[in-house]
Amino acid sequence: MDSDGTHDARGTHADRVPRPAGPPRVPPRPAQAPGGPPRPDGSAFLSWLRTPRPEAAPGVWRFGHRPRPEVEPERIPARQLLSGAFIAFLVGYLIWSLLWNGYLGGWWLLPLYAMIPDSWAQPHSFGSVVVVYAYYVAVALGIMIGVGRLGRWGEVWRRYGPPAWRRAAPVDTRPPVPEEDPAQWNALRAAGAADAADRLGSDARAGLMRDVDHARITRAWQGVRSGRHSLATFTGAVLQEGAAACLHPSGDRDLPGRLARHDLVTGQVRLGTTADDARNPYAYRGTGMALGPELLGTSLLAVGPAGSGKTGCVVWPLVESLCLHALAGRAAVVVVGAAGAGLGPVDAYDVVVRVGHPESVYDLDLYGGTTDPDEAAAVLAEALVGDLADPHPSGESRRSTTVLAQLLGPYRAVHGRFPSVPELRQLLDGAPGPLGALRKALTEDGQESLLRELDARERQLGQPGDVGGVLADRVALLDRPAFAGFFDTSGQTRPFSLRALDHPVRVRIDLPQRGHADASRILSRLVLAQFAASVAVREDRSLFACLVLDDATGVVTPEAVRGIQRLRSANAGVVMTLRTLDDAPRPLRSPLLGAIGCRVALSGLTPWDGQDFAEVWGKEWIEARDVTDRQIIAETPAGKAVHMLRRVITGNAPTARAVTVRQVERERWSASELAHAVPPGHAVLSLTSVRGEHAPPLLVDLRNSGA
Repeated sequence: MDSDGTHDARGTHADRVPRPAGPPRVPPRPAQAPGGPPRPDGSAFLSWLRTPRPEAAPGVWRFGHRPRPEVEPERIPARQLLSGAFIAFLVGYLIWSLLWNGYLGGWWLLPLYAMIPDSWAQPHSFGSVVVVYAYYVAVALGIMIGVGRLGRWGEVWRRYGPPAWRRAAPVDTRPPVPEEDPAQWNALRAAGAADAADRLGSDARAGLMRDVDHARITRAWQGVRSGRHSLATFTGAVLQEGAAACLHPSGDRDLPGRLARHDLVTGQVRLGTTADDARNPYAYRGTGMALGPELLGTSLLAVGPAGSGKTGCVVWPLVESLCLHALAGRAAVVVVGAAGAGLGPVDAYDVVVRVGHPESVYDLDLYGGTTDPDEAAAVLAEALVGDLADPHPSGESRRSTTVLAQLLGPYRAVHGRFPSVPELRQLLDGAPGPLGALRKALTEDGQESLLRELDARERQLGQPGDVGGVLADRVALLDRPAFAGFFDTSGQTRPFSLRALDHPVRVRIDLPQRGHADASRILSRLVLAQFAASVAVREDRSLFACLVLDDATGVVTPEAVRGIQRLRSANAGVVMTLRTLDDAPRPLRSPLLGAIGCRVALSGLTPWDGQDFAEVWGKEWIEARDVTDRQIIAETPAGKAVHMLRRVITGNAPTARAVTVRQVERERWSASELAHAVPPGHAVLSLTSVRGEHAPPLLVDLRNSGA
């Protein structure tokens, strides 16, 4: 290369001499697969894990939360604040000017003369100049501090000065001390599993651990502490697999994609941001609104018209969160909705039951996996005619259960299984062939008690008040060609039973909608009844179970309301949506809203729906201010002249204002406000935790869920 930076085209002699051929040099092995993204260093995960999550009120997004005062501080109007600060400055300047010019005498210099020696008072003395001007500065500062307090200069500085220009102070990113660092897994070290803790810590720092891995391993460690798993098995799995230990049976470590914002340390999913509205308590304003299993354990009901955001803004974030909890071994979720309702991809579930679709891999167990005829009859009766029962306890539902039990018990005793849908329909219709064959088989086996059940059923056939015909008509809705390959009881298909809720399973049930609306409602009631019966008999209730009904039209029955009330003690909950409360029977609306702890009223409600929410949310005592303007009448000519001048300047007659403050009881949210004052994309929701903590009705912006 020449001095000007260019190459010499001639080169040197050594460059022109050919070099002997040698073995080819092998390039170094790449650190990752070609075309793959660079491996993260784990700093993002560690920063997420170390972010503080202070205790907060129910529904507050705890990730990085900064608590606010319970009561809103008094905020002075800007005009009054600035004018008061300026007047205080003028007062201070006037006082200093009067002192400096001697209009108030020389008494304020007496402390100065008392403190300094006589020798310092000589002219041109450096010490005297310093002390005198220091005294002047001290007096000026005293005056400034006094008038500054009177004029609220500090409030002006905080509201309009540099503190208001800067954004919120950044979160402290310094790593915590090892004793408080969650990335150190100190609980494992204290139990003697230091090697496992070191392996998990190294995987976290190397970027091999995700939030689902952390939640899953934490759940497995809770199983070790409770005695369900051994410490040796847990330690061996962690040392061998690292962050991939204790995997979900599906082998998945995350969902195919996420739309909502989740925090698996607290188990919350963020739905939106609480609006900065005067109707919201000050401690909630501007905070994130989130839900978790501790709130869903009291069940949730969302009501709003089509397009208000029930599925996209409420249901799907909750389903996504529950699926993540299932991958972490914390929850089991069953999602019921129409095909294509926006409940996530197929890859996000372990079991997908597509009722009425010929390519469905799984079938739905019509009897919930039970072998008890009485239990199967009770669940099936609720599904078939639960919506026809009287909201008040009566014998209607019991008669339906009895009719089904009179047929299911004998049939199972003879065939070793429950009848299929066509067979059950024939038995309910009272066809002589199936009933005769069943009687013959029971007689040959000597089943006298079951013969009495069958005799009672035959005596009731055709009698007034017999519910067998109604049951047969409802079963006929499932005995359609579209469902020919479903609800099989012969063992030739793969039926899914809700008895599987003892495991962290993710299930989606797609209901047929076109031309089969009544059948879809029957299946929704069937799944709800089976869910309530299954979670009540689980052995391990540490696993949260949740049923999500994207459309609960026709599902609200008296038995369903009673079942929802019992779910809280079983560590389970139901998420339901309705377009309007008119989709539930009028006598059941108040019991339904009372049985459910989390209630969501979306924008677009009708006033009569809003009235039901207003009644269940009740009233509160507030401070009402009544302002009265009374005209001032001048008595003297000078007063009249002043009033005339004031009217010319302001355009209004001189008045005196009287303010009356009193305590009144007012609805938290009135029916009119719920119908007309909730903006699009917003909702008003109240929350109740399984521990009994309450959050008042809050106006939430559901469109601001990722802020």
